[in-house]
Amino acid sequence: MDKLLKFFRSRFFLAAFCIVLEFAQLMAVFILLYEFFLPITILAWFFYIGTVLYLINRDEIPELKIPWLIILLLLPVLGAFVFMLLSSNDTSRKEYSRYIKTMEEIAPFLKQTEDLVPLKEQDMGAYTQAQYLYYAAKMPGHTGTKTEYYSIGEKFHEALMNSLQKAENFIFMEYFIVQEGKMWNPIHEILKEKAGQGVQVYFLYDDFGCFSLLPERYYEQLESEGIHCVPANKFRPILSHIHNNRDHRKITVIDGKVGFTGGINLADEYINAVEKHGHWKDTAIRLEGPAVKNLMALFITSWNMQGKDVICPKDFMNLEAESSPGGGYIIPFGDGPAPLYRDSIGEKVYLNMIHGAKRYLYITTPYLICDHALLDALCMAAEKGVDVCIITPHIPDKKLIHLMTRSNYGKLAGAGVKIFEYTPGFIHAKSFICDDQFAVCGTINLDYRSLVHHFECGAWMYAADSVRDMKEDFLQTLALSEKIAPETAKLKWWQRFPAEVMKIFSPLL
Repeated sequence: MDKLLKFFRSRFFLAAFCIVLEFAQLMAVFILLYEFFLPITILAWFFYIGTVLYLINRDEIPELKIPWLIILLLLPVLGAFVFMLLSSNDTSRKEYSRYIKTMEEIAPFLKQTEDLVPLKEQDMGAYTQAQYLYYAAKMPGHTGTKTEYYSIGEKFHEALMNSLQKAENFIFMEYFIVQEGKMWNPIHEILKEKAGQGVQVYFLYDDFGCFSLLPERYYEQLESEGIHCVPANKFRPILSHIHNNRDHRKITVIDGKVGFTGGINLADEYINAVEKHGHWKDTAIRLEGPAVKNLMALFITSWNMQGKDVICPKDFMNLEAESSPGGGYIIPFGDGPAPLYRDSIGEKVYLNMIHGAKRYLYITTPYLICDHALLDALCMAAEKGVDVCIITPHIPDKKLIHLMTRSNYGKLAGAGVKIFEYTPGFIHAKSFICDDQFAVCGTINLDYRSLVHHFECGAWMYAADSVRDMKEDFLQTLALSEKIAPETAKLKWWQRFPAEVMKIFSPLL
């Protein structure tokens, strides 16, 4: 009973109740006008026909159109009204204008360097991928950057705190999930200490991701401690599509010299201080050198889009990190919703790696709910003889989502893709490793939320030392994982029905 009362008093329940109430009121007004006012009825049908034509011709992948077409067929006029309210994936005009202004100020500091020239002679595949990322994501590539890969959250946590303690000028941090506990609390203490020493500390967390984990006005506490803080895309109990555009990035930048990214958030399950879904397997990467500038640019654009205490890019972007010999070619990059990003950059990076693979392609992902283009590319790579191995969780965080993941096993296994499940628990790592040369470590899941709706980031690497480390870690993780046999890969009929229904509507979820 106490839990039920707590739920009804929670911020989540109150917000959800307000949104449902608002939606019900709008529907009631629309239905009344439609039923009893003939001109509105005629206009509504014209609007419905126009909506269908617009949806069919909209420039996006078919998987995003199908669920809306089903809704429009089942609820002709009412469905068009719902489509108008909720179908857009665009950011707000204010956010868009702030983003454009910040990118214009940052652009002079993100020019492609001469580092790209020798890459063309070494590997044309690497060169074209670098060219794509500069064209689509506006992110240049860098040599002279050392990388260090962390195969588990506990190692990342220790390295992150050690690096934070060495900060002298500024700290940028941007995370999707933050929760008080053994992971966040010591980081919080370091940030307070550094702010007290005069270090500029900027902290950005996603309000939706922390909705049930932090107090509603937690940012005010951090502000009172001298930490510049703002919740990204602050959640408001209003009916709007903007709640789709969550900040799923994980970025730390220290003095413009050191940067971190990967799949690890700032909560106890990520370092196995608490057990939620068995052993939690996650990864991250540390960058030291010129490539950190790209992470700085991503953070500054994210921060300035919120419109509070705007950061002047030239105060930070003109810093030049010291180069180190070797280290390969590194491109930290970002992705996000339209119109800020005109392309599905994360998906295109993955597709380029899949199509370019010659010997092997190793993938870890918590979710395997991707569109036809990615599934078809994975199948084709396996059919060409590439050793395609994918590791997903054995213990899911969301059972229905895991059922949707498993619904893709049959097609992939039938084409020769090897599917494994991480037996000790939940694997949250998002990584691609290819042919001992290429790798991506970042935040981008193989699901529609990451590939279409969220703000994401990752580090694309060519010939970096961490590529070897990522491969070794994958093979060690593989040894702890259970292979899914092709004959058992297909779901039972009673599992297949809900999974297939959910797959149809997954682009909207």
